[in-house]
Amino acid sequence: MRINRYLASCGIASRRGSEQLVRDGKVKCNGRPVETLAFDVGARDVVTVDGEEVRPAEDKIYLMLNKPKGCVCTASDDRGRKTVYDYLDLEAGCRVFPVGRLDYDSEGLLLFTNDGDFANRLTHPSAGIEKTYLARVEGEIDPEKLETLRRGVVLDGVRTRPAKVRLIGAEDGDSRVEVIISEGRNRQVRRMFEAVGKNVVFLKRTAVGPLKLGGLGRGACRPLTEREISYFLVREDRSERRKSGR
Repeated sequence: MRINRYLASCGIASRRGSEQLVRDGKVKCNGRPVETLAFDVGARDVVTVDGEEVRPAEDKIYLMLNKPKGCVCTASDDRGRKTVYDYLDLEAGCRVFPVGRLDYDSEGLLLFTNDGDFANRLTHPSAGIEKTYLARVEGEIDPEKLETLRRGVVLDGVRTRPAKVRLIGAEDGDSRVEVIISEGRNRQVRRMFEAVGKNVVFLKRTAVGPLKLGGLGRGACRPLTEREISYFLVREDRSERRKSGR
């Protein structure tokens, strides 16, 4: 099994995050540093990350957290801030990683798993999974700027994909806007508004695909249902059949 997929199956990080661990020199196999992302792990190999042996998880875990603002999406923080893991009720020895990110000042739906294939299906650019956000923006926002957001703005030299943007209403002089995007660049929604001269003062992710927060309280966590899990697996299988012409 390729090293990034192996680490993801251990619940260490997503495939992309696992690749970074290899680049950072934190991964060894049988005591020797893994120096290439093309490295394959055999059945009898012993893999360590930062000196700790890791093995694929026998039981797959799929969780939804209503992330509160004021915590980071890492296992630890050198500034002593709270992390999302402070809100997860995990048994000793269980490892999960977040599927995507929400920044420190944002809140809402965040998924966790130890299933690397599942995470890859949700985050790969070709999947096009829609993510819904509720943004509170300083002041009024005119229709022209909303249309610009819908068409896409240039971030880091690359135009964002077309987005669904809808003005919901006003609150204490600010604008409430629903934004639905199908990609996941770093701090994308905040930066999209910055590109049209508007500042986001509150941001909440309310849905990922068909998954919605519903009545899940801020800081609360629950496992995904079998139906919720299977939606993404079936969706990917259908997509693969279309590509192959079957």
